[in-house]
Amino acid sequence: MDSIIEVQRQTHEEIEHLERALYTVLAKPQSTHQVRLQNEHKAAQLLDRIHSRVVTLHNLYEDEDTRKAEIEAISAPAQQNDLSAFYDRLAKITEHHTKYPGSTVGGFELELAAFLDETQELEDDEFEQDDPVALMFSGEEGYGKYLDLYANHTTYNNLKHIGKRLAYLQYLDVLLAAQSGTVHRELPKECRLHRDYELYIRALHAYLISFMKRTQPLVDIDSQQREAEEHFNKYWESSESEEWEESSQPKAQENGNGEGGIWCAACQKMYSKQTVYDAHLNSKKHIKASQKLVAAEAPPANPNGPPAAGGSHQNGESSHTSGKNKHRTAAFYTHLSTQLLRALAPALNDTKSNVERRFSLTAREREQELLEQSKKPPPAAKAATNGEGAEEDEEEERIYNPLKLPLGWDGKPIPYWLYKLHGLGVEYRCEICSDHVYMGRKNFERHFQESRHAFGMRALGLPNTKHFHEITRIEDALALAEKLKREGRHEIFEQETMEELEDEEGNVYNRKTYEDLKKQGLI
Repeated sequence: MDSIIEVQRQTHEEIEHLERALYTVLAKPQSTHQVRLQNEHKAAQLLDRIHSRVVTLHNLYEDEDTRKAEIEAISAPAQQNDLSAFYDRLAKITEHHTKYPGSTVGGFELELAAFLDETQELEDDEFEQDDPVALMFSGEEGYGKYLDLYANHTTYNNLKHIGKRLAYLQYLDVLLAAQSGTVHRELPKECRLHRDYELYIRALHAYLISFMKRTQPLVDIDSQQREAEEHFNKYWESSESEEWEESSQPKAQENGNGEGGIWCAACQKMYSKQTVYDAHLNSKKHIKASQKLVAAEAPPANPNGPPAAGGSHQNGESSHTSGKNKHRTAAFYTHLSTQLLRALAPALNDTKSNVERRFSLTAREREQELLEQSKKPPPAAKAATNGEGAEEDEEEERIYNPLKLPLGWDGKPIPYWLYKLHGLGVEYRCEICSDHVYMGRKNFERHFQESRHAFGMRALGLPNTKHFHEITRIEDALALAEKLKREGRHEIFEQETMEELEDEEGNVYNRKTYEDLKKQGLI
């Protein structure tokens, strides 16, 4: 076993090397988002190693008995010519090197140098080394730039008593509203008190915590969550937490039998109607149960009924507290998620902008964007280490967009004249498409032939024909349909005969004929 003094000296040396490595990582130029995130994850790993070494060193200093014994052992012996302790230690060292002849001196320094070396890529071009940081994120998250909330959005729309379901952009707006208050305060109370909401808010909180730890590895998120938990405990004890109490609970105990029906103490059963309760009084089962009830000292209490007269006040307080604590978990995670959403406000805004930008792209532009993202970025040129080259790179990477113009396929803002030419600053709202807003006249005219508008027309029972072009209000569409019907234009409602379909051989049929032939297997 090594000397405790030597272990302490070696631990001090390792801590010093790790601190120098941490300075080297943090001093590197962070030219791109990917490089910055990689450096932060490396720095977080170094901080974890430093913390573990400091804890080990602290424990060694706390072991005073072993240190005292070691110091006495290496002190000068009583007899100056007694070298037995020296030869014992020399024998242990010789035995160690004989047992491990190929041990490397300074292995920790080599390991640390390999950890910091960025140019350890193999010369073989066929071998591609995976980026461990990139594997932490999904494709939608874009290397930690955006949030992937599609699964949470689906769960949100499936909540009970939610009312109106929201599109993904509207859902992001709901989460951004957490900057001015508690998240999901727009939901009705019966929805927030349901079990499904608790499961949903738990999943949302778990994802936000995971995303913050992956994108901000140097931030102490656990301490922020502890502060938020302390703040929640004060909030829960105050009168502001009454919104998490069930308002329907006291109403269910107004009468003696409960609002849900009539309770039979003998049969220990609840009956929903008076007629059913009266009919069961003559049954043999009820008569036997009544006899046993008379013989008993005290009748059993109704578990769903009102509390007893003697302890009504105490039981009322206990039921009030239990009803409130029943939803403590949902309120707790709602409060923590609100704090996380406030910290992730920039990422949420970037996510919303990215979703809007992708909606404006064509299918070809989206495919081209995916191909560019899948390409491995070229390695940074070593020659551009002078000040001029670094300044040029920084100027190219900065995107100056004070007018908030839409981004093109290359990720840069489109020219302002093109923005004005296409009228992208003008909003066109379509009530048939669930109040969806289209930016620009071109997108607005194109949407009449898209699936969203066609689905809205089918929901109204109207065909998506040229007669209804430029009609965006439901009231106007129904009025136009009635007008065309009065004028004798019944052919617009004959969708089965108007819509034409083509088979593989190029033959054209109307929809009704096409479906009949397809069912018979002739097409």
